[in-house]
Amino acid sequence: MTSLIIALPIASADASAQYDYVLSADGSAPTGYASVPLALLPHERQTEVVLLLPMSALSWHQVQLPKGSLARGLMAERGAGRLRAILDGLLEERLLDDPANLHLALQPQPVAEAPIWVVACDKAWLGAHLQALAQTGLVVSRIVPEFSPEMLAHTAYVVGDEQHPMLLGANLVPCPLSAAMVAWLDSAAAQTEPPEVVAEPAVAALTESLFKRPVTLQQRPERLLQAAQTPWDLAQFELVNANRDRAWAQLALIAKNLLRAPQWRAARLALVALVLVNLVGLNAWAWREQAVLQAKRQAVRAVLTQTFPKIPVVVDAPLQMAREVAALQRASGAASDADLEAMLSSLGAVLPATQTFTALDYAAQELRAKAPAVADAEQTRVVLALKQQGLAARWDGAQWLVKAGAAP
Repeated sequence: MTSLIIALPIASADASAQYDYVLSADGSAPTGYASVPLALLPHERQTEVVLLLPMSALSWHQVQLPKGSLARGLMAERGAGRLRAILDGLLEERLLDDPANLHLALQPQPVAEAPIWVVACDKAWLGAHLQALAQTGLVVSRIVPEFSPEMLAHTAYVVGDEQHPMLLGANLVPCPLSAAMVAWLDSAAAQTEPPEVVAEPAVAALTESLFKRPVTLQQRPERLLQAAQTPWDLAQFELVNANRDRAWAQLALIAKNLLRAPQWRAARLALVALVLVNLVGLNAWAWREQAVLQAKRQAVRAVLTQTFPKIPVVVDAPLQMAREVAALQRASGAASDADLEAMLSSLGAVLPATQTFTALDYAAQELRAKAPAVADAEQTRVVLALKQQGLAARWDGAQWLVKAGAAP
C-alpha cells in the first residue's frame, strides 16, 4: 500500500500554506517528494495518509501518573475524560497556554508505574489542518511527531539550510546550530557515549566543522519517512472519534485494494472461479436430488394406479392409497388402525393402570376418551408411545384425542 506522509506547516491552514509531502510505495524508500499548496497534494487510490507534526509546534513533558489512572486504558471513552483532567492538573504549571486550548497525547503503551511522555500542541491549529485535509478528500490514518524522544535519545539531528540550521537533541527543543549549542550537547553527554549526528546535505559541512567528527547524511524525505514508522499516534482524547473514523476509513481502503488493486487481480479471479464452481456444483446436486425425488413419486403413483386401476386421477398418492386400503379393510371386515377397537386397545395399553375412562366418543375415525388428568411427563410418554404405533394423540384439558396418521 502506498503511504503519503504530509508534514504540517507552522502556518495556519489557508491557501498560501505549503505542505511538504513524501510518497512511498513500500514504506521503506521515498518515491516522490515535493512542497505544494493544499489543493495540489496527491490524491492517489489505495493510499495511507500519515500526518506529521513539526517539532517546533510541539512541547514535551514527562509526568508521573497516579496509580489507577490508566486502569481503563488510554482510549476507553469513560476513562478518557478523567485521564485528561489528571493531565491538565499535572501540567497546568508547566504549560504556557491554558490546557483547554491544547491538544495532549501520551506516549505509546504508557504505564502508570513509570514517568511517561506527554506531548502538547495548539488544538485550534491542528483541528484547522485536519478539517482542511478532510475537505480535500484526504483521510488521515495516523498523526505522528516529526521527532520523538526515542529518535533523539542517542542521535542528534541537524536540519534546515546554511542560513537557518537547526539542532535537535535529547532536550527535545529545536535550537539554532551554533558552537555554544554543540559544546553544551557534548558536555551533557560527557559521562556517556557521544550521540550520533545526522545532518541534511545542505548543512552537513557546517555540522562536521562544529562537531569535529563525521556525520551521517540523511535527506529530508528519508527523515520524514523514518518518523512515520514510529508507533506514535497523537489522535487521542478529543480526536478519539476521529481516530475511530480513520480506522473505518482504513478498513474501507483495504477493501478497495482487494477489489481494485492490480496485485490482487489473480486472487479476485480465483475467488470468482471458486464461487462459480460452487454454484454449478450446487445446481447439479439439486437437479440430481430433484430427479431422484421425482422418480420416487412416479414409483408411488405407479403402485397406486396398478393396485387400484379404478382411480382416474392421482392427486396425493399416499393419501389416496391409505383411503383405498381402509375401504378394503372395512369391506372385508378386517380391523384397521383407524377403528375404535384398535385405538382403544392401543390407548389402554400405554395409559397408567390407575387411569380409567369416564366417557368415549368416536366419530370420523377420531377417538375422544375422557379421563382424569395425568402429569405432563406421563402425557409426553403416552403421546410418544402411540406415535410409534402410527397414532397421533394429544391431551386436551380433560380428554385424550386419538386418530391415525396426522396430529388430531
